[in-house]
Amino acid sequence: MADHSDVRLHADVHPGQGPPVLLVHGFLSSRAHWAPNLDALRTVSTPVVVELFGHGRSPAPTERRLISPAAYVAQFERLRAELGVDRWAVIGHSLGGALVLTYALDRPERVSQVVFTNSQSALADDEWRRRTSGQAQVLAGRIRQGGRQLLAEHPMHPKRGRRLPTDVQDLLVADYELLDPDGVAALVLHTAPRSSVRDRVGELSAPALLTVGSAERRFQRAAAFARATIPDLVVVELAGAGHNVNLHAVKGWNEAVVDFLGPPTSRR
Repeated sequence: MADHSDVRLHADVHPGQGPPVLLVHGFLSSRAHWAPNLDALRTVSTPVVVELFGHGRSPAPTERRLISPAAYVAQFERLRAELGVDRWAVIGHSLGGALVLTYALDRPERVSQVVFTNSQSALADDEWRRRTSGQAQVLAGRIRQGGRQLLAEHPMHPKRGRRLPTDVQDLLVADYELLDPDGVAALVLHTAPRSSVRDRVGELSAPALLTVGSAERRFQRAAAFARATIPDLVVVELAGAGHNVNLHAVKGWNEAVVDFLGPPTSRR
């Protein structure tokens, strides 16, 4: 069996004026997802941006033990330890939101604050989990067989993002070419179907902020569940923003997150 002890997520540490904060993007995205937010975050933190396996500059392992949600928790923990901090804040979008919530639930002593955006996978009910698991083999097979051509035709390709800032869209399109089809297929099989924390999200102990892109109607039921279930959850709705809320409403998202993460003197 191959030695995978050195398999690790690509991470960029950006200089900042505060403690490290972990940022995790979603499916078929990259580090560019956070590009318009970094300057604001750097005023209260040191942003640490990772890329999912099979995405961007990260490797593309395909074994379940290396890319399960538990494996991502181990990756985040190793990175935290290397940065030399006891606790840090975590921010995740979509599937990345599910992964940072998993981390906060599995390692509550290591997470000071949680920020997540529209994440159906994090709050998915039994029906979603059954449907996703049932479709995973077929979808993964199609991705492996179709390769880059299939990914180029995927509806989530950033070239189809009508509301994305042009400069960010260009970065996302360039990074999309770095996707590894086998790695993406493995994520579909082994990460996404096991990403829901709906059954235990009520146990979250870290202060949490949910930024909601209110134009994504399919997320509204999940957002209502989060409000009713997560203790002391702060919810900020950003009108007109869709799934990529931090990109569709950059100013509002930046202000909400900086206010949540920053010390009292930084709050408006």
